[in-house]
Amino acid sequence: MIIGQKPQIAETKGSQRINVLDRQGPGKAIPYGIYDIAANTGWVSVGTDHDTAAFTVASIRRWWQARGRHDYPAATRLLITADAGGSNGYRTRAWKTELAALAAETGLDITVCHMPPGTSKWNKIEHRLFSHISLNWRGRPLTSHDVIVNSIAATTTRTGLKVHAELDLGTYDTGIKVTDSDIEALPMHRHRFHGDWNYTLHPHPRGTTATADAAKNPRSAGPSPQPGTGCLRNPELTGMPEPALDELVDQLTSKLDELREQGRLQQRGGERIRARGAGAKDKLTTADRVLATVLYLRKLGTRDLLAQLFGVNGSTLTRAVHQVQPLLAEHGYTIPPSTARFRTPADVTAFLAHSSPTEIKSAC
Repeated sequence: MIIGQKPQIAETKGSQRINVLDRQGPGKAIPYGIYDIAANTGWVSVGTDHDTAAFTVASIRRWWQARGRHDYPAATRLLITADAGGSNGYRTRAWKTELAALAAETGLDITVCHMPPGTSKWNKIEHRLFSHISLNWRGRPLTSHDVIVNSIAATTTRTGLKVHAELDLGTYDTGIKVTDSDIEALPMHRHRFHGDWNYTLHPHPRGTTATADAAKNPRSAGPSPQPGTGCLRNPELTGMPEPALDELVDQLTSKLDELREQGRLQQRGGERIRARGAGAKDKLTTADRVLATVLYLRKLGTRDLLAQLFGVNGSTLTRAVHQVQPLLAEHGYTIPPSTARFRTPADVTAFLAHSSPTEIKSAC
């Protein structure tokens, strides 16, 4: 289907060994397909080197340059549904970096929605393209690359499916490393629902905020700021209204203060000498300890990410969770996990900017 000016393509891949009977000797073929759901057309690149993220994105690039930009001249966004694994899997870092480069080249916002793990057969390309290709070449010896390409290109159906196929003789290196900093620098917005599976890569660099103004003027944008702890009280993150969070903090404050004093008494080995409030200050306030525990139980990100958001080390955040979590159970509080997932503070900033601007403004 076509949503506005956003062509939707379903794409997948498959590799098959072939025996070449001529002087080329034995070789392999890696068909990677792009299926345009609305137009009922397929595009298959047959690679001869390695099944890498660079190869998969090169196939999408070829489709866009040869067909996509002509079929959809006013398109500003591209929606891709992809399998969960392989060279275009959601865990493949090179896949995201290659798509970011494609977004920058084409000026398109590229949204990717991965099929959940184990459900790749639900991808429409399996039923509308590759199944018909398999039927078309069954019983035919795949003796050369030409036979494979011609067999794919000759695939048709009574419903009007048309397929273009071409040979990709390019070389694609394996073992390319993509670091955490490379991923963090990508102009990528993770969606609220399963951000690992659903995300959008923008053609412009990540701005100071993830607002529409920054998107319109990307060159003037700087690095994304880290959200303050006030912003982390947003109900989109905590799963509860701010008054309910305040009530929870009030209920747990006295018990947390008592636990704090007991811990310091054990550290001193006796009663305090100085007055209450003297000495080193806590790195996390009582309210922040409760908030950090709520966000941790919501499974929004790793412990290290939450530690970055609160400006403490991982051990400090772990101690806070170990103090607060039993008290939540005692008071009958159950914190349901969120569907949102974040990897970096910039992801949280972008999510907050897209979710509820009015609440964010009041919280900060």
